[in-house]
Order: sequence, then structure tokens, then C-alpha cells
Amino acid sequence: MSPPVPRLTRQQAASALADGVEQDLVAANAIHALLERQFQAALRHQGDALGALAEELAPALDAMDARRRQRVALVRALHGADATMAGFIAAQAEPGRAKLAAAWSELERLVVACKLATTRNGNLLAEQFSVMQRVLHGGDGTYAPR
Repeated sequence: MSPPVPRLTRQQAASALADGVEQDLVAANAIHALLERQFQAALRHQGDALGALAEELAPALDAMDARRRQRVALVRALHGADATMAGFIAAQAEPGRAKLAAAWSELERLVVACKLATTRNGNLLAEQFSVMQRVLHGGDGTYAPR
């Protein structure tokens, strides 16, 4: 369910959307940096660092998701239930449209980079867990005589 949209003028809503994209750009860059630190900590088996990074990531991701939900609600309030951010951007006047389009494109690129880093990190941690399970509980029979 989308959060309630406060009463805003169209200009205030458009401004809030643009501000949210800018905030998400800053947040996505910070999240990507945290994910890179998480990967390095996982490579080095630094459990304490992994825990601390998880504590930093969770609120950053929550805040970014809250802005995403607000963005969806605002775009739909302005342009209808099926509206998209691309449609919202296309309806904006210049010079704001070009700046917002560039910011949105960069945000999309960063989100993809964060998703790839998250997958990479998860795969590494899963592999490390699997190795530890084999070490602690015996092999899976791969090298056992038949």
C-alpha cells in the first residue's frame, strides 16, 4: 500500500519528486560503497565488519524504499494510476526535464550496480557458508571412492 500523499500543489509535488531523485542518487552511491566494503569484508572473513555494515545498510535501504514509495504515489497522483517516472519526466518543462532525466538515468544505473553487487556478495557469502558446512560436517562425497 502506498503512503498517503500530503496535499501539495503540482509544482510542490514535482519539486518533491526531483528532490527525492537527488536524495536517492546520494543514497545509492553510499549504498554501493557499503556493498563494496561488504564484499571486501566477506573476502577477508571479517564477521564483525559484516555485522556493522548490515546495520548501516538496513536504514539506508529503508529510507530509499520510503522515497521510492512516495515517488510512485506522487507520480500516480499527478498523472494517473498507470503513470511512470518516464512519463512524468517527459511531461516536465525545460530546463528541469533534462536535469531530471539525467539524474533518473544515473539513479537507474546505480540501482542496477547495487543489485549486481548484492548478488555478488550473496553468492560469495553462500559459497563461504557452503565451504564451512563441508569443513565442519564432512564432505559431500565428491572425492569418496565408489
